[in-house]
Amino acid sequence: MKETAMQKAIMRRISLFVLFTLVLSACGFQLRGMAELSFKTLYIQGATLSISRDLKQSLKTNGVQVAENVESAELLLELVNEAYEKRILSLSGGGLVREFELNYRVNFRTREPANPIWSKIQTVQARRDFSYNDNALLGKADEESRLNADMRQDAVREVLRRLTAIKLSTK
Repeated sequence: MKETAMQKAIMRRISLFVLFTLVLSACGFQLRGMAELSFKTLYIQGATLSISRDLKQSLKTNGVQVAENVESAELLLELVNEAYEKRILSLSGGGLVREFELNYRVNFRTREPANPIWSKIQTVQARRDFSYNDNALLGKADEESRLNADMRQDAVREVLRRLTAIKLSTK
């Protein structure tokens, strides 16, 4: 009789596992794969921004070589500028800051080497809110730093998504 109860418990666990696997696959979940870019070489010019290193690494991970010169690139990317903004969202009754809003913006444009006209400047923006407390000054400074790093990573992913939309003209 104990073996049957144990067998039933094992069968329930297997059934739950199979059910969970089916539900997870049916919802459309899939790991983020490589970006499907229409170019294999890219030349980055313009300002050196805080996302430049991460962007180059992300491009390399997705099979794109960052070219050393314009002549060997299939696409040109110009990083125009970036801007950080920190503003007060809310105050306490005593006039102390309780919440901040962080904004990060990156502007860039692209063009093919054979085309003298740049695309319209595109803006990627990330925004985060965080509560503030003077009693936890060091912790809040660390939280702000991590939120800024997270916004930069989001900006890199968004630039990469926008680069996937570019279809090079046939030569």
